[in-house]
Amino acid sequence: MKLKQQQRGLTFMGLIIVGILLALAGVVFAQVVPTYIEYIAVQKAVDKAAAGSTVAEVRSIFDKAATIDDIRTISGKDLVVGKEGDRVVVSYAYTREIPLAGPAYLLMKYEGRSK
Repeated sequence: MKLKQQQRGLTFMGLIIVGILLALAGVVFAQVVPTYIEYIAVQKAVDKAAAGSTVAEVRSIFDKAATIDDIRTISGKDLVVGKEGDRVVVSYAYTREIPLAGPAYLLMKYEGRSK
């Protein structure tokens, strides 16, 4: 006796829908990755800038590093410089809007401080 086996898998329309969803996710991912790479560069520049001893020096060091790493979202004047004990602490916070479609945006909030 041979039992009838049921076919398994995606239909053609299911495959099209999955393909469209993957393509949309890829487009959004491709727009988010550069903002995250810039965030890493900002963190690296802030860590370098914390070596300064005055507020003006900290901002100058950050601006030089920002020029080298092509950081355009934030500048030295946007940094909050303070002290914890004898250590200079530099913190920052900024947002990036990524347009998706029409009035829809993806808002990325980045913040951090020197180590």
